[in-house]
Amino acid sequence: MRLATWNVNSVKARLPRLLEWLAGTEPDVVGLQETKVAAALFPAAEVEELGYEVAAHGDGRWNGVALLSRVGLEHVSLGFPGEPGYEGEPGEALLLDEPGLRKPEARAIGADCGGIRVWSLYAPNGRTPGSAHYAYKLEWYAALRGALAAELKARLALAAFGDFNVAPTDADVWDPAVFVGSTHVTPPERQALADLRALGLHDVVPAPMKGPHPFTYWDYRAGAFPKDQGMRIDLVYASQAVADRVRAAYVDREARKGHGPSDHAPVVVDLS
Repeated sequence: MRLATWNVNSVKARLPRLLEWLAGTEPDVVGLQETKVAAALFPAAEVEELGYEVAAHGDGRWNGVALLSRVGLEHVSLGFPGEPGYEGEPGEALLLDEPGLRKPEARAIGADCGGIRVWSLYAPNGRTPGSAHYAYKLEWYAALRGALAAELKARLALAAFGDFNVAPTDADVWDPAVFVGSTHVTPPERQALADLRALGLHDVVPAPMKGPHPFTYWDYRAGAFPKDQGMRIDLVYASQAVADRVRAAYVDREARKGHGPSDHAPVVVDLS
């Protein structure tokens, strides 16, 4: 069984690349993030032609997540209990005082696929430490921990993957000095990841394919990708029952190359 996660940075802009990648890589379950499309407008028909069922969660402007599966797609959850603004089903966004910060946001979708409970997650960016966006990020993570704790009590096999927008350690950024004072590396954000692992989830670290670093994100600017000035922020967190089945994991750098790529590369995990 092959799992994968990919922040596509607009599924419509990346659709030809996505379809080619699905046909060539043949993952059984894929989590997509930053789809930037309303659920009703997700290109499900094109993906379904390759044998996948599709569940999408998005509002059409930003954020957005999806799950693609060819091993079953049942008990779909849009968001999770405790998530800021969660109402149990899609609804009107709740506006906060600061412009541009909305609740709820389409950042999580879960489903049962091939005997595993999977979650495609797109964590808030946080923008700058001390901002309302940063506080929202930590609030979202606290709610995610509660939701996954409840799910782990009911299911042994669980995998939560996606763009976590946090680099777990200094080894997961190309130059720690560059990120001083920035989000993605602050102690509270890293503690949020540690709190998830404390539930019994394992960080499935992929092989980098090239070079020493399993980075998954490189800025479009300043030639960051060829210089390998990246970050590992696309993560796969697996329960013991899933982690025990991991036989291989890698960052698919080839998908980051060529014309019009996403700024993220897929992470692929093979299970026995």
